[in-house]
Amino acid sequence: MIYFSPAKINLGLQILKRRDDGFHMLRSVMYPTGLCDIIEINQLPAEDIPVRFSQSGIRFEADLEKNLCMKAWKLMASDRDLPPVAIHLHKQIPVGAGLGGGSSNASTVLKALNQIASSPASAEKLAELAAQLGSDCPFFLNELPMMMEGRGEILSQVNVSLDKLHLVLLFPGIHISTAEAYGAVSPFVPDLHLKQLIETPMDRWKGLIINDFEKNALIKYPQLLTLKRSLYEAGALYASMSGSGSALYGIFETPPQLPEEVRSYIIWKGPA
Repeated sequence: MIYFSPAKINLGLQILKRRDDGFHMLRSVMYPTGLCDIIEINQLPAEDIPVRFSQSGIRFEADLEKNLCMKAWKLMASDRDLPPVAIHLHKQIPVGAGLGGGSSNASTVLKALNQIASSPASAEKLAELAAQLGSDCPFFLNELPMMMEGRGEILSQVNVSLDKLHLVLLFPGIHISTAEAYGAVSPFVPDLHLKQLIETPMDRWKGLIINDFEKNALIKYPQLLTLKRSLYEAGALYASMSGSGSALYGIFETPPQLPEEVRSYIIWKGPA
């Protein structure tokens, strides 16, 4: 079976405080995009080894112990009886870009394996397993726009739609580690909840809906600021960095005409 594992963008990201366990309390609206990795999972004969894994596309983590597809398989195999499977990942979402590709892969594998488990897990159990794999993973179980809170495990529906709009994703190839991103931020609780802000008209989002990682990233990596400005100059209603970066996105009313020096950084464009 073939599965599509989508990237996400963050519409605002508020870093509220650091928890005693080292995680951070966050708020963000997560929105799935049309950029996807492709995962193929096929059952193998009963006498085969438990799992075979292969990969293609963008090069990424070769250590299978760290690979999130394999971590998802191990977690599900420890909780449910599974037949032997072959998992192939074709990677199209850049690694370390703030687009949630690894988390999406993990959740996609969890959902797929749950379909062939001898005793499928409930939706609640699946969410519990996903949360063990990563803060973003529970979101990718549903692939719907969601308000994310806590460290990522608290999800609620949010009134936001990008229907009939156009999305452009840029990736300049700058890798910003999570530790670097959090180390540059001073958590605080803003006066307005992101849920209130996201319901305002999009032409008011600029300067109102903020990714707290962005300020320091744009200072340290001026190329990101240049690209963000280019998105607005091309007519973006709203532009921002996604997650901890360095991917950026622009939301447009119509397909934009971007300058040649920006087009080389496009990794996806199409209906939002």
